[in-house]
Amino acid sequence: MDLEIRAFSTLNIEDTFFDSLKESYPEFRIWFNKKAINGESAYVFFNEEGKILDFLYLKIEEEEMKDMIPEQPVKKRLKVGTFKVLPRHTRRGERFMKKIMDRAIAENVDEIYVTIFPKPELDYLINIFESYGFHHVANKYHDDRGYEYVLIKNMRVMEGDIERDYPFVLTNGVAKKILAIKPDYHTALFPDSILNNENPYDLVQDISPTNSIHKIYICWMKDVEKLKQGDLLLIYRTNDGNGYANYRSVITSVCTVNEVKTFKDFKNEEDFISYTNQYSVFSTYDLRKWYKYKSNFTVVKMLYNVAFRKKVIRKTLLEELGLDKNAYWGFMSITDKQFKQIIELGQADGRYFID
Repeated sequence: MDLEIRAFSTLNIEDTFFDSLKESYPEFRIWFNKKAINGESAYVFFNEEGKILDFLYLKIEEEEMKDMIPEQPVKKRLKVGTFKVLPRHTRRGERFMKKIMDRAIAENVDEIYVTIFPKPELDYLINIFESYGFHHVANKYHDDRGYEYVLIKNMRVMEGDIERDYPFVLTNGVAKKILAIKPDYHTALFPDSILNNENPYDLVQDISPTNSIHKIYICWMKDVEKLKQGDLLLIYRTNDGNGYANYRSVITSVCTVNEVKTFKDFKNEEDFISYTNQYSVFSTYDLRKWYKYKSNFTVVKMLYNVAFRKKVIRKTLLEELGLDKNAYWGFMSITDKQFKQIIELGQADGRYFID
């Protein structure tokens, strides 16, 4: 199974996946065929048999929205034209949400909006949007089908909540740390932050199948348990043994700490497995082994905000930023100034970062 960018013209509108959309929107077939003729594309998730499981179409608009009450003024908006994921597929819903947010940042839009019929079977979808800062601000009425909620996320106003403000990184008054992750785990957790210093990475075009927003990492490093919600982590991919550490150890991305737990925070082994299995890359076998025999672990749940376009190598960190060569690089504090320097060196889009 994989997430792909596919032209409408290559998709089968008779796939049963589209049945509910055709039922809710009588004009859907005309709309779909028009997109195919115009050569437009969408994000599509297929199963192993080639059947569609999830679908996302995005469009930039700059116009007054008069077809809703209350009407909305002219702004540059990213419209989520079609967003359908099967219920309970939280991680795939997150991957699509990350695509939406990264596209919104790249296009520098004022707002993102989506329209959804308020049906019980769509409550899960409304909840996904609301959890990332969308608000029900208007209704779009149809003569024969009732009305849709118009959910809008204002990209110019912060709410002071790390999830509702996602993908923005709130930098003021929080600790900044370097967190080291071994190469194998790094590739699985952050597939769009793979080691590639020659070709800038295009956030919008990423089609990784494991690109969810929430990440869970388990480690045994000292003082990690002292992290607080909102603290910022620069993810440091350690040397893979294919060259000198000064060139192969790199900072790849920025995450925001969501939650920190230790052994005592779990009721029992099953509670631990249930919590860690959803967003971690570790096997159930390893998780059970650690709970029983290596229980001095720290579990860090984080939001994956930004992947660097250019990875920042250890050599640069030592020579240009003055980081201590003899310090413990597994988990290390950095200053606000060093954090800003690393962000600049990583060529991260400055629009992600809010002071």
